[in-house]
Amino acid sequence: MTMLRDPSVKYSPFPQVPLTDRQWPTRTITAPPRWLSTDLRDGNQAIVHPMDAHKKNRFFDLLVEIGVKEIEVGFPSAGATEFEFISGLVRSDRIPDDVMVQVLTQSREDLIRTSFASLTGARSAIVHLYNAVSPAWREVVFGMSKDQVRDIAVQGARIMRDEAARQPGTDWHFQYSPETFSTAELDFSLEVCEAVMDVLAPTPEHPIILNLPATVEAATPNIYADQVEYFIRNLPNRESAVISLHTHNDRGTGVAAAELALMAGADRVEGCLFGNGERTGNCCLVTMALNMYTQGIDPKIDFSDIDRVIETVEYCNELPVHQRHPYGGELVYTAFSGSHQDAIKKGFSALESQNDPHWRVPYLPIDPADLGRSYEAVIRVNSQSGKGGFAWVLEQNQGLKLPKKMQADFSPHVQRMADELGRELNAADIWEAFKTAYNVQTQPRHFQLIDYEERRATDGSRLFTGTIAVEGQEQSVSGRGNGLISSVLSTIEDSFGLSLEIIDYTEHALSTGRDSRAAAYLECRTPEGKTIWGVGIDEDVATASVRAVLSAANSARVAKDQ
Repeated sequence: MTMLRDPSVKYSPFPQVPLTDRQWPTRTITAPPRWLSTDLRDGNQAIVHPMDAHKKNRFFDLLVEIGVKEIEVGFPSAGATEFEFISGLVRSDRIPDDVMVQVLTQSREDLIRTSFASLTGARSAIVHLYNAVSPAWREVVFGMSKDQVRDIAVQGARIMRDEAARQPGTDWHFQYSPETFSTAELDFSLEVCEAVMDVLAPTPEHPIILNLPATVEAATPNIYADQVEYFIRNLPNRESAVISLHTHNDRGTGVAAAELALMAGADRVEGCLFGNGERTGNCCLVTMALNMYTQGIDPKIDFSDIDRVIETVEYCNELPVHQRHPYGGELVYTAFSGSHQDAIKKGFSALESQNDPHWRVPYLPIDPADLGRSYEAVIRVNSQSGKGGFAWVLEQNQGLKLPKKMQADFSPHVQRMADELGRELNAADIWEAFKTAYNVQTQPRHFQLIDYEERRATDGSRLFTGTIAVEGQEQSVSGRGNGLISSVLSTIEDSFGLSLEIIDYTEHALSTGRDSRAAAYLECRTPEGKTIWGVGIDEDVATASVRAVLSAANSARVAKDQ
């Protein structure tokens, strides 16, 4: 089979919601929702190898640590592993007082009773009841009428009510999902939820949680937002219900659907860290929470050490977090493009000089440091990179702040290495290329400083005397000039016949403190008009400038020999 030329013969557009005066498009998210992690249930049933007790405990501890207050810990009627893990959490008193665990059950008497049994002795807990209500499930899967489907929900609610009454020591909370809500008739979902509320009798002080699942994402996010707003506006006793969202990612817009549905009036979001879940996954709690963070809203979930969160999630799920996953991926704060690198570098430079604390770095919607990431990985170098890339790497790793024109001079060296290696260049590669290009901390090809001294002559000029090794042979040299650099240039010309004219000179400390080293950069011109650069690094700034002259002399000699 191949894709249809006319897919309309097989697929139909999703119908619009009859909501002509929708309010959600003009609203903004101003506070975080109640979060529920379903990693230990929905996420667990969607991985190749379900988590064992050790992994489930490790994941539970992570969720508590980062601040998730509602955790769906499993499907206790699914088997002994699930039941024992859940009851073990209760027996061992590992559930913090400010955390509520949740269990899921279909609307069947035996499964509901097993679910309550797994939570015996808990201080508080949520029992989550569901049954599918959409036409496809009613007609294709169950062969039931609307009345029969509604009765399943009502009967389950009655059993929940009675089971809770048998364990009065626990603060029970009830959740009901009209499963497949997003593909069901809105008025029927309302009818079923209202019938469940009639049984459970929620109050504003002790509300029911009504969860509205996009079990299969079948329309654009605005449709889901319309559905949620329509549901809320037509729900009797709305003040006694917490409206919860459970989006899936079949169309790739699970986070967007949840965000728009929050704007439509929902109170709570269910999802998994990094979007794990059936098929294409659930709403990603990391993405949604950090989206809010970038808008100045504290999401109440702490991802200050996002790499450790990733490590735990990848270990427990045996699934990698994609390199391009929002906020957490290995490459999401990385720029290879030269123009991007230049913009980022300028953004960081501006931050150092501005008094405004607001984040304004191009291409980075969030400060990587807020999530425990270092700036060193923000700019990485390959054959597509520009001058800003390797300049940033040298500054971050070696403290070197190359003059703009020197960046252009060094660029061909980096490009040549990238082309030869055919891979990304790391900081060590770039440093090695820099040392080789400018004879820095390497065995020079021609001139090597052994020792020197400088003093002022009686006429006010500067006298340079020293020992320089040429091709390994040491010889004493001397020269006179207006300053140290000019006296060294004079020495090079008098002793070796190499003439260089100074165009520009800059220097800076490589770090602060008593043990700081200095870097000196010298731009020179040969008699033939060729621009030559020299670099010197030393604990003493004067010696760094001498080394910069010899670095330029070495480059000039190489150029002359070529």
